[in-house]
Amino acid sequence: MSASKKAAWAVAAAVLLPLVVAVPAHADTKDEKDKQPKPPATMSSLGGPLLGNPGTQVKLGPGAPVLPKDLSGRAWIVADAESGQVLAAHNAHWPLAPASTLKMLFADTLLPKFPKTQNHLVTNADLAGIGAGSSLVGLKEKQTYSVHDLWLGVFLRSGNDAVHVLTNMNNGLRQTVKDMNARARELQALDTQVVSPDGYDAPGQVSSAYDLTLIARSGMQNPDFRAYAATPRAAFPGELKPGGKKRETFEIQNTNRLLTGDFGVAPYQGIAGVKNGNTTHAGATFTGVAERNGKVLLVTVMNPSSKEQHAVYRETARLLDWGFAAAGKVTPVGELVPPLSARTGTTVPADGSAPAPGKNATADTVRAAATDEKSGGVGIALAVAGGVLVLLAGAVFLVNRRWPLSASAGRRRRSEPDPDVNP
Repeated sequence: MSASKKAAWAVAAAVLLPLVVAVPAHADTKDEKDKQPKPPATMSSLGGPLLGNPGTQVKLGPGAPVLPKDLSGRAWIVADAESGQVLAAHNAHWPLAPASTLKMLFADTLLPKFPKTQNHLVTNADLAGIGAGSSLVGLKEKQTYSVHDLWLGVFLRSGNDAVHVLTNMNNGLRQTVKDMNARARELQALDTQVVSPDGYDAPGQVSSAYDLTLIARSGMQNPDFRAYAATPRAAFPGELKPGGKKRETFEIQNTNRLLTGDFGVAPYQGIAGVKNGNTTHAGATFTGVAERNGKVLLVTVMNPSSKEQHAVYRETARLLDWGFAAAGKVTPVGELVPPLSARTGTTVPADGSAPAPGKNATADTVRAAATDEKSGGVGIALAVAGGVLVLLAGAVFLVNRRWPLSASAGRRRRSEPDPDVNP
């Protein structure tokens, strides 16, 4: 080959080689979103057909603000806690690992079973089998705790040790899982499957943004549930040494950072719970409820992929802000269905499917039920969180069920590091 040809090849190689090498490199980094798991092509349409569609569902009306841009959750939902209307949703029925947001179902199921004043002596068996890396409130064997103490541990510290003790008090794991799954079916949280009551990662354990919102809405009807969910910090009993006369206490703080404000996250004005979670498989999850100008919203966010610090709280706050601004300016894309026991004069189809919400109730029945429920609304004791007074309208936080409720059902319902990280 002549010197001139060699020179020509050298020049061509110098120009083309970087282009050839650049092609696969560009393909590998083309769009991080493509690497994210995809929602199922078909999902449950409970609550409305649009909720069964993958992707974002919203119907903006005149003057309605657009949805926030910085949303990376695999699934989320914004719903009116009182009417049950779903204002917007994204993959609402995608079954995903719930982490400790599943403790909302645990509490909704077990809270009515034990008086708060009941005491329990913790044994070694009570604390056996707690998952590695679990969040703990710090229960000790051979120490006595009240049921009230245990629920503080569940709600404030997301304590898997407190969950295990209450589970054993409820005749063990198998019975508690059975009870929780039955409660999920009663609430029509049909995407939910419980394997581990504390929300620790377990094969087959899933819930959805829709279901977690249903569960939170149900839980907030219970005065104990909503009081615990709204408690920012509390004194917790320490260990009583043999021969000791006085039992010291230590302070525990709620891991819900929109309630307490911490690690660069500001308290959200009007927040009153509900529950956060974080595991390796689930990522960060959160369901929050807040009130502003008489409007009460529920928001659930599951597994945001954003690199933004504490993204689950920040995305929840953005969706709450949007929901309050959009209320009355959007057409609902669905609704939160009532529990099965609230449907009067209905039968559940053999295939387990549910008829359209409200289909079997007259307008007069629904209006009368709503009026009855409003008189028994939700009262929350306000608390000072990090020096910021969490103000709720008139010192009362109202969540009213807009569904017909049978008399028997009404009587029965009387009554971090990040937590639960699974390495």
